[in-house]
Amino acid sequence: MSRPRIVIVGAGFAGYRAARTLSRLTRHQADITLLNPTDYFLYLPLLPQVAAGILEPRRVTVSLSGTLPHVRLVLGEADGIDLDGRTVHYTGPEGEGGTLSYDRLVLTAGSVNKLLPIPGVAEHAHGFRSLPEALYLRDHVTRQMELAAAGDDPALCRARCTFVVVGAGYTGTEVAAHGQLFTDAQVRRHPLRAGMRPRWMLLDVADRVLPELDERLARTADEVLRQRGVDVRMGTSVKEATHDGVLLTDGETVPTRSLVWCVGVRPDPLAASLELPLERGRLLVDPHLQVPGRAELFAAGDAAAVPDLEKPGSYTPMTAQHAWRQGRTVAHNVAASLGMGERRAYRHRDLGFVVDLGGVKAAANPLGVHLSGVAAGAVTRGYHLAAMPGNRVRVAADWVLDAVLPRQAVQLGLVRSWSVPLDTASPELVRMPGGPGGTPAPDGAEAPDGAEAQDGADAPDDGQPAKGDAGESDPMRDPDAVKHPEPPGPVKRPERPAQREEKAQHRKKSTASTSRKGTHEHR
Repeated sequence: MSRPRIVIVGAGFAGYRAARTLSRLTRHQADITLLNPTDYFLYLPLLPQVAAGILEPRRVTVSLSGTLPHVRLVLGEADGIDLDGRTVHYTGPEGEGGTLSYDRLVLTAGSVNKLLPIPGVAEHAHGFRSLPEALYLRDHVTRQMELAAAGDDPALCRARCTFVVVGAGYTGTEVAAHGQLFTDAQVRRHPLRAGMRPRWMLLDVADRVLPELDERLARTADEVLRQRGVDVRMGTSVKEATHDGVLLTDGETVPTRSLVWCVGVRPDPLAASLELPLERGRLLVDPHLQVPGRAELFAAGDAAAVPDLEKPGSYTPMTAQHAWRQGRTVAHNVAASLGMGERRAYRHRDLGFVVDLGGVKAAANPLGVHLSGVAAGAVTRGYHLAAMPGNRVRVAADWVLDAVLPRQAVQLGLVRSWSVPLDTASPELVRMPGGPGGTPAPDGAEAPDGAEAQDGADAPDDGQPAKGDAGESDPMRDPDAVKHPEPPGPVKRPERPAQREEKAQHRKKSTASTSRKGTHEHR
């Protein structure tokens, strides 16, 4: 008799832990396959430290094949799921298609950047959900500071060293806090013009930073940000974005070359493509993380709307803590459905929250005890070391080195602006010129698959994609690349049908919004 086949889609917090727990529970009695676009698990909470130059990129990644024994890793992105045929269709890293058959399916596809119909945001903003986006932001901030230090135009220099972060939740607050320290450190070595210093702005329509957390945590974070020089503006958002700056909802225009979009996330469009009952884009499941009426289908993490048994009538929020715990629960229930163990409902108890504010500062409330300053910083770093499934020694070593040595503010040039668009269902992947779903290759650049550039064509020095036959350039151009060309990155997968339909609807909303007066608010 053949062994049951378990397929897990996505290796985020929920998917990674589900795979690890199932590997232990099944004990070679099931074939476990993990489908993921990358070969690593990304520890998202430490991503701001990568962007700020504290941690090397590989420190926040954990090898899937190296830490998941008895789990088969398949590199690819799920394009569609045939529930009746019990198959998952995917596209591999080089554009090849494939199919996986299953007896049990665990959907842990995660989430992507949340978009709003605000003119110019999709073209000029960048998200902060993946390693490529963090690497791009680190290079971009470094480049802007170097150009500002060497520039002659005061207005342009001021715009270059102004950084706007939209969204004062976990991610936005930590990005602004670390970013201010990062740029201040660069200015100490490369001073700006007299009377000029880096300016970080943190915007949100909420009435306080960290609106989803305890008010004391929010108050601590707000005080640290303002003391550090961050321009915190609550009740304010972006009305329109252009290449030269942003128009705020209060009518002010802020010249800037940097717009970081941290307004939140939305479930991966793959969940909606199943045409099953949804709750705000999340697949409805029962307390056992099983889809009603589909005994073979389970879901967890950001892709699942899990009933909150501690708050009847509500669903658990889309956080890493819930996803990590749900991964363990869903693994036990999948194993139980195969006759290995007992089912269990998902229950949770808040152990507190931590917010890393850079340096030795943090805000934390472990077990309900409010902490700030150095004590909170120690608890925060201790929590992250305990929560990481690997690389603990390397992370701790980087923290020690950062405490005693100056940071290396250099541009690696690994990720280009247009290769990490905000509007994508795959933030962990970057676009490649001429690749599947990518943009045209730059003139004079080496094309994929040995294709040759046109004879006699002059290679532009901006490192950007060439204009197409219609004379339209790629919308994700980096205007500063004229002096700082960067090489292309890995292949971007073709868009899923559900993603193309979602983008079309978003473009219609964006077009309609430009004809209406008023402000656009986000949560």
